[in-house]
Amino acid sequence: MRSSYLAYAMSVIVSRALPDVRDGLKPVHRRILYAMRESGFTADKPYRKSARAVGDVMGKYHPHGDSSIYDAMVRMAQHWSMRVKLIDGQGNFGSVDGDSPAAMRYTEARLAKASSFLLDDIERDTVDFQPNYDESENEPKVLPAVFPNLLVNGAAGIAVGMATNIPTHNPGEVIDATLAMIANPAIELDELMQIIPGPDFPTGGIIMGRSGIRRAYETGRGSIPVRARAEIEEIRKDRQAIIITEIPYQVNKATLQEKIADLVRSKEIEGISDIRDESDRSGMRVVIELKRDATPDVVLNQLYRFTQLQTSFSANMLALDDGKPRTMGLKDILEAFLRFREEVILRRARFDLNKARDRGHLLVGLVLAVANIDEVIALIRAAPDAATARESLMAREWDASEVVPLLELIHDEGNVIIDGKVRLTEAQARGILELRLQRLTGLEREKIQGELGEVAQKIGELLAIIESRPRRMEVMREELLAARAEVATPRVTEISDALGDQTDESLIEPGQMVVTITRDGFIKRTPLEVFRSQNRGGRGRTASGRRGDDIIVRSFNAHTHQWVMFFSSGGKAYRMKVWHLPEAAPTAKGRALVNLLPELGTDSITAVLPLPQDEELWEDLHLAFATASGNVRRNRLSDFRNIRASGLIAMKLDEGDSLIGVATCREGQDVFLATKNARCIRFQITDETLRVFAGRGSTGVRGIRLGEGDAVISLCILNHVDASVEERAAYLRMANAKRRAENAALDDSAEDETVSGDEETVEITGDLTQERFEELEQQEEILLTVTDGGFGRRSSAYDYRVSGRGGQGITNMTFSANRRGKEVVGTLPTLDGTDVMLVTDTGRLIRLPVSQVRVMSRQASGVTLFRLNDTETVICVFPVLEDDTEEGDTDEGSEAGAKVIGEAGASEAAPEAPAAGDDAAPDA
Repeated sequence: MRSSYLAYAMSVIVSRALPDVRDGLKPVHRRILYAMRESGFTADKPYRKSARAVGDVMGKYHPHGDSSIYDAMVRMAQHWSMRVKLIDGQGNFGSVDGDSPAAMRYTEARLAKASSFLLDDIERDTVDFQPNYDESENEPKVLPAVFPNLLVNGAAGIAVGMATNIPTHNPGEVIDATLAMIANPAIELDELMQIIPGPDFPTGGIIMGRSGIRRAYETGRGSIPVRARAEIEEIRKDRQAIIITEIPYQVNKATLQEKIADLVRSKEIEGISDIRDESDRSGMRVVIELKRDATPDVVLNQLYRFTQLQTSFSANMLALDDGKPRTMGLKDILEAFLRFREEVILRRARFDLNKARDRGHLLVGLVLAVANIDEVIALIRAAPDAATARESLMAREWDASEVVPLLELIHDEGNVIIDGKVRLTEAQARGILELRLQRLTGLEREKIQGELGEVAQKIGELLAIIESRPRRMEVMREELLAARAEVATPRVTEISDALGDQTDESLIEPGQMVVTITRDGFIKRTPLEVFRSQNRGGRGRTASGRRGDDIIVRSFNAHTHQWVMFFSSGGKAYRMKVWHLPEAAPTAKGRALVNLLPELGTDSITAVLPLPQDEELWEDLHLAFATASGNVRRNRLSDFRNIRASGLIAMKLDEGDSLIGVATCREGQDVFLATKNARCIRFQITDETLRVFAGRGSTGVRGIRLGEGDAVISLCILNHVDASVEERAAYLRMANAKRRAENAALDDSAEDETVSGDEETVEITGDLTQERFEELEQQEEILLTVTDGGFGRRSSAYDYRVSGRGGQGITNMTFSANRRGKEVVGTLPTLDGTDVMLVTDTGRLIRLPVSQVRVMSRQASGVTLFRLNDTETVICVFPVLEDDTEEGDTDEGSEAGAKVIGEAGASEAAPEAPAAGDDAAPDA
């Protein structure tokens, strides 16, 4: 078995699966080309039936089935498989979609012009021949290729225990590199790669990076990433499409489209609405139409990642060198070809030299016969037959004076000269006997002399080729240049230095986005710059198109590269990057969340939390949960680092309860809860007040005790400041006095403010020192409270005392009887220089600077922030965390906003009298 298997293995390796480094062909391809040349199916002849060529190959040289021969023949005729076609086919020879070719009885073929550069001079003893399988014919062991076909057309094959996969290259570049090696045999690989930068596949595409090419050219093995050529076009208004014009080498276009369709159906790739193939005779064109809210660059990157639009060509440059399999780099292949080609030129020169000498030798005999024509004729006439005449001519001694210089001219040693006499050889005697009478004329005698001179010149050139290696290299160079003129074509595969492995996120331009979620579960993101700042009291602009009676219930702004956690009414957590959310215009309704979170089911999203971009901060952060019933819980943020696509249990909820907020926090900070009935509580985060829960399945502990009909609407995390009640009261008095002095110019809006009595009276025993005041001022946080009637005010966080967890809290705001709105919609911390956005139930939105809202007592009813319609209410308020905005607005809200501000003094009702004991009354 060992000997039988080894014999079989060597047969497969040497005689079937691996190409020869010299001509770049496997035996079956070599036999097809040689048989078609022998049968006269050349490029200058008409097409012949493919079945006839296959029959000749099978009957004479290739003892295998006709299908293997025809398949190899078909591949050599496919322009998407070969960089330079070797067979010129007529008929159906398959397609890049993987369609089978027509049967060989229906197609016709002949050799392509490029094949002549592989077959020329094969009859001039340039290569060795061997008997065919039944020793009835001889076949060449290799073809005398003029150019390195192994590199130009590549090869692929699987032998026993080894395989080869050589990429195709640009023929002009390969020949140029061969010429460079002729000029400088010691050329370095880097210099060669300046000429051959990389493979050139017949289907085009883009090679990503050069490291894989370098390894393949240096060691013979390397992975070369190739991606399709794609462009993003706008095919109609608001609709874009990805247009594929080139695909990687050896990729089936039809299978590729089927794979894309499967990925779209399984929702692994989203954003594709249609796929169609518009390819025709002018070229390839696959149109992948996108949905309106899809990001083209992201969809294209996903196609590169999940489909064969990007593949890796695993180069394994294994070929037969001197009959042995060898893995070779670029320089090794070119050196092996140059050695072979030099041998071909040398053998051809020797063959031609022998032919020229034979012709010269014959011409010397003719010159001698013409010079002695009378005597030659007499000898011939006297001879009874041709054999006697030949012997008589050979036996006669002739005067050598006329032929001696000719013999020296052609370097002929066939005639022996003795004592000035010469005898004719048998070849010369036969030539004289075959001489036609017309050659005896004077003109013909001159032609013989001229031909003899040409032969002499040719012999001299051939001797120079044989004796001089530089001359052989010069001949090789001339032939390579002639081949280049015929086979060179422009490069079709681009080589890009850009990295091929790009994340989807890297394709998204960084920026701030406004994310809006509606009651019916539609979500979208809109660039923040769309909403420019307006003045307090403006009319705003439309923030979202509504679907029926759908309304916006939640809005926030976040960076495109931030993670956003979604918490559902069922207590599950989901996670998604902001850029993955659908981008839409301010008036668009967005996309259903259930399509982004398939596992959401019938649940609704009740809380949304943008997470810090720097994930290293997650280790030190906790999550604080708050429910509408007043329960709170604390967990480590790292507990939610790995969230499956199907979601993760975040918190167990009581019947009828829901999450209203989730925020990041640290040990020692304060939790601030605000209710819709204007109550609030603030307590510090410690292990005693709010411990870290180990699991995610509990309902938490009580944060605030609610009154009847009340519910928690806001969760904030505030920094804890160690200050006594007296220090806080003293600071508020000093801060109010400072603000009155700084904001005297705003007193004309004081009629918008109303205050009422305070719940606690603090006896002030003395003022703060300047150093202590400045210390507290630096740590001060300002809270903005907004009502559903469009009113709001800012208050110092020092106005909210720190108490224990679970109490009834204190008053957050006093509602005025003559104003719309009886509920608080949000309380949140704000920073000077930033903006806030207010959203109404009709989808209108206004963005205004918080600096336009004065700081007042926590019980003041506030000023007008948003001018509402009669049936309109504010449902959401959220901060804008960047200040790169333009003043004014060019859309419908700007003029209306300015008009309202101008009329504010006349239209607002007179302020209510402040309640007794309200320390903020002077501010109002």
